[in-house]
Amino acid sequence: MALLTDTQLLAVQLAAVSKSHPGAGGRVPVLREVSLGFPQRAMTAVMGPSGSGKTTLLNCAAGLDKPDSGQVLLGDTDLAACGEKELTEVRRSRMGFVFQQFNLLPMLTAYENVALPLRLRGGRVRRDRVMGALRGVGLEEKADRRPAQLSGGQQQRVAIARTLVAEPEIVFADEPTGSLDRRSGRQVMELLRAVVDRAGGTVAVVTHDPAAAACADRVVFLSDGRVVGRLDHPTAAAVAHELSLWER
Repeated sequence: MALLTDTQLLAVQLAAVSKSHPGAGGRVPVLREVSLGFPQRAMTAVMGPSGSGKTTLLNCAAGLDKPDSGQVLLGDTDLAACGEKELTEVRRSRMGFVFQQFNLLPMLTAYENVALPLRLRGGRVRRDRVMGALRGVGLEEKADRRPAQLSGGQQQRVAIARTLVAEPEIVFADEPTGSLDRRSGRQVMELLRAVVDRAGGTVAVVTHDPAAAACADRVVFLSDGRVVGRLDHPTAAAVAHELSLWER
């Protein structure tokens, strides 16, 4: 795992970010002046009770949601100040996404799904690059299979290959093991871990699973829209204990 320091460069930084959603009685606060950094070349896990704001935090960090106030900095780019066209280009060229639902296009093969981000950029799609991404997740021999012909774990690995083929600055993963069995979930977290250890990338992952969070360099705990704790170099047992303090 990476050695984290307080002076480590940040891939994404949130500064006093607040976000609310409409409710029956008016706006409902979800994030409350959250300040948090995602260090480069490290994996950060975000955990907390249901409704604590985990997914909203990730969505704001990735420019998928615009905060009500505060800054979201990707390098020198303030995502909170970007228009939708600029945000779309930033997400396409600098970020990768892995979700609980694999979001593969059912009519495309594994190869075609992985090649899709390169096609959307408008450049030439190199077969060796796409096949290399599939090889990296152990599915080179499944290149011609469609999603319905793959297991859930294999589909998630294709989704990871699709993300990594574009060489993003940071990968955002929202409950990437949530719909997988334990073995497949472990394989997925090993692949995300390799993004950091082998490729020198950055990963931010929301998870409810202490075993998955233990793959991270740092775990950040949310409760009621606020950062309430941090655990460096976590173990599954330490994560479960810390989480229990905020789920009471």
